[in-house]
Amino acid sequence: MNNDSHIDFKDLWKKQSVSQPDMNDLLARLSKFKKTALRCLWLTNITLLATSALIIFIWIYFQPQFISTKIGIVLTILAMLVYVFVYNKLLSDYKDVDSTHNNQEYLQKLILIKKKQQFLQTKMMSFYFIVLTLGICLYLYEYASRLSLAGASLMYGITLFWMLFNWFYLRPKQVKKQQDKIDSLIGKFEEVSSQLNE
Repeated sequence: MNNDSHIDFKDLWKKQSVSQPDMNDLLARLSKFKKTALRCLWLTNITLLATSALIIFIWIYFQPQFISTKIGIVLTILAMLVYVFVYNKLLSDYKDVDSTHNNQEYLQKLILIKKKQQFLQTKMMSFYFIVLTLGICLYLYEYASRLSLAGASLMYGITLFWMLFNWFYLRPKQVKKQQDKIDSLIGKFEEVSSQLNE
């Protein structure tokens, strides 16, 4: 009984084995994040630039008559080019994300990427969708004017439904998926940093 009163709990606590985070696993997750982000960036670039080229080809080949069609084409291409330009500013951040050996630097770079992604997912995505929707609606006006009221309504209805579906369903899912990935990495690096500082 008397011996139990002299147990040093702090000493016992220090001696217990603590599972250290697996840095190799964490760095592998970081590398996978980087590869996925770069693949997404390049796919977005190729898709939007190819779409812009197709729109320009349609403009040249079909020679639209209404000024609204031409303004719609310009607005649509402008929306895509501005979005690609801002999105490409993440390229150097993605490339440099695993070029350091310091946990704190990893953490700072991930936080910077998260801030830039949030700007892209909120302000830039809003700009993109508003200008793109306006451009498409103006573009379709010339062709809708040749249709009956029911045909024009159906054409605009389907187009606007698709835009709204993207905005309210697909976009939030994609944003949440991206945020979850980067939040998970940031959380793991914060955990490692706090354990190393103890």
